[in-house]
Amino acid sequence: MSEAPRPELRVGTVAVVGRPNVGKSTLLNRLVGQKVSITSRRPQTTRHPILGIVTRDDAQFVFVDTPGFQKTHGGPLNRALNRSVTDTLRDIDVFLFVIEALRFGPDDARVLSLLPAEQPVVVAVNKVDRVDRRERLLPFLADLSTRRDFAAIVPVSAQKGTQCDDLERALRPWLPPADALRYDADQVTDRSERFLAAEFVREKLFRTMGDELPYEAAVVIEQFEMEGELRRIHAAIVVGRDSHKAMVIGAGGERLKQIATDARIDMEREFQGRVWLELWVKVDEHWARDPRRIAAYGFA
Repeated sequence: MSEAPRPELRVGTVAVVGRPNVGKSTLLNRLVGQKVSITSRRPQTTRHPILGIVTRDDAQFVFVDTPGFQKTHGGPLNRALNRSVTDTLRDIDVFLFVIEALRFGPDDARVLSLLPAEQPVVVAVNKVDRVDRRERLLPFLADLSTRRDFAAIVPVSAQKGTQCDDLERALRPWLPPADALRYDADQVTDRSERFLAAEFVREKLFRTMGDELPYEAAVVIEQFEMEGELRRIHAAIVVGRDSHKAMVIGAGGERLKQIATDARIDMEREFQGRVWLELWVKVDEHWARDPRRIAAYGFA
């Protein structure tokens, strides 16, 4: 008996775009199956293009979670971030446009207007788990379909995983046929553990501090060593003023301790091994305005 033909392999790049706080990074993490992109309620948390790689029997999706274009903040740091976004979006096969259920405002429309007319766009209508009556979605989806000839519109919940399989099926036809995988089948991101460690600290920093801390705060891994199965990590939170340093440390150092504990727990879960994390705060007043320092901190 002859074997059934294998499905055609498709491999391609999917750019995850949308206004701040619609759940782009949460959706990426859900699709990948583990945390590769940090999340917080603070807009524009993502600073670096991050690949989330999903490999199936018949496809490999290379999702790109990009920083939003920086319009609120000016200066060399944000020009560097905008160049990063532009460079990343040059070779995209399909856009995954994430919006929030029952909400489509001027910021959503502006993002949509930036997407090339010739490129396919699949819409993920996120946070449907928060809609109290599903019949309210129908007129919203009908209105949304008039805004562009979308490749597909899929209601999802990134938080609960609702219909994420349907979203994959909607994206797959727009990936080009391929002879081989672009990445190893078990690879979930292009980023190193060193990079992810800095991101996990920065996530806890922003979640703990909220809007108290200026946007320019950064995290730098100064040492990352393996001692058997133990990861020994020394990291610095970089702020612009002594007053910001005091805020991050908190009374009796309690705030900094909490940030370090929460980050370490995330690292141990995602790296599947023990982590020893030493965290401190240093002041570098002009780093976000100095292109050389920006490059040194990994934002070239």
